[in-house]
Amino acid sequence: MPTTPRFRQGAGRPCLDFVRTLRRRGTADAAEELPDAESLAAWIRQCAPCPAGTGDADAVLVRTAQELREAIHHLIGAARAGRAPDARARGRVNRAAAHAVPVPSLGPSGRLEWQADDPVRATLALVARDALDLITSPALDRVRDCSGPTCGALFLDTSRPGTRRWCSMDTCGNRAKKEALRRRATA
Repeated sequence: MPTTPRFRQGAGRPCLDFVRTLRRRGTADAAEELPDAESLAAWIRQCAPCPAGTGDADAVLVRTAQELREAIHHLIGAARAGRAPDARARGRVNRAAAHAVPVPSLGPSGRLEWQADDPVRATLALVARDALDLITSPALDRVRDCSGPTCGALFLDTSRPGTRRWCSMDTCGNRAKKEALRRRATA
């Protein structure tokens, strides 16, 4: 029986999925999804190509991951606003991007497998490199804030007209439509 994914994906870029690990960003109900080493390893197992074991992360790497996430969020926000990036955030993302990334190989079964000596740092390097690519590419113009009033997620709008409003129709979009229906029904 397949397990339900623990972390939200589908923002359109790995770095945006990673930034989503602080749910309801900017609200009083903000929720940290990477509070400990097991959570970080679980995010990597679900969202990254190179699986991480329970012992691959520690408290220092958790803090490093959280700081990287916030630095990426800052850099994306600065780039979208046309501001120069903060030197501290820029340095943090650049340092993370400098680590070795997972290496692909063809496994005995003929399937693609990914390996890394340090799967956590390798995954964070992939995320950092993706963020650097995003903020220096034309795709940045398609990064949107979810219209959900308590969501706070960023997503890449790949719709043809570029008018997508929700990070996910299954969550925020559905919630907004239900609320609008309730308002119409009581009016």
